[in-house]
Amino acid sequence: MNGTSMQFSLRGRRVLLTGAGGGLGHGVSLALLRQGARLFALDRDAESLARLHAAAESERVEEQLQTLQVDLADETALQHTLDRLTADAPLDVVINNAAIYPSRPFDAYSDDERARVYRVNVAAALQIIRAALPGMRAQGWGRIVNIASITLSGGWEHLQPYVESKGAMVANTRALAREFGAEGITCNAISPGAFPTAAEAIHPDLPGYERMVLERQSIKRRGHANDIAAAIVFLASEEAGFITGQTLAVDGGWIMH
Repeated sequence: MNGTSMQFSLRGRRVLLTGAGGGLGHGVSLALLRQGARLFALDRDAESLARLHAAAESERVEEQLQTLQVDLADETALQHTLDRLTADAPLDVVINNAAIYPSRPFDAYSDDERARVYRVNVAAALQIIRAALPGMRAQGWGRIVNIASITLSGGWEHLQPYVESKGAMVANTRALAREFGAEGITCNAISPGAFPTAAEAIHPDLPGYERMVLERQSIKRRGHANDIAAAIVFLASEEAGFITGQTLAVDGGWIMH
């Protein structure tokens, strides 16, 4: 699938994307840039941001991109970044994609580790939304897209804090959609399936894991970043203005509601 085939334009929109450098974020970032977005790409990893910038240069869209190295676990550093980004112009679109996903048995997690998962996966997303909200309200237009997870359906063990955090993001999506709808701001979630990223390294038998994924999916191929990007671009577009409070599964027909 080619990112240029998507029909919905984000030309001129100021878009903030967390987790922009790695995993699905890299491909989603390039897709947003192809659609004309002015992208603020946040990631804690400098090398992944450098790779993203190099890819944007090769596609001649680097002038639309600003990479920002920030750890979402650092509330103060994140706030400084948000203050700079919102000082002169509103953020039109917020995409909360970043997440951490430690894997171990339920009783092996420490309280500090649980708190860190919540901080990065939930609290940082709410902090970003809070910073973007005044500008969105002032212009009577905004789009918030939260990335949830197929793991909410059950069937995955040793990921309890991560699954809990994604459940919170779905709940927040619905609560904020209700609260912001009258102000022209939509809030939706996307629940990705099992995409081939570095996160799969937690599985001890990768070939067996891939067979399992394809067996459970209705569509018998692995997902691509542009599959997620297409859904994000649509939900962030003008045309999706009558859709809010929804969670869209992009998982090859694995989970059906």
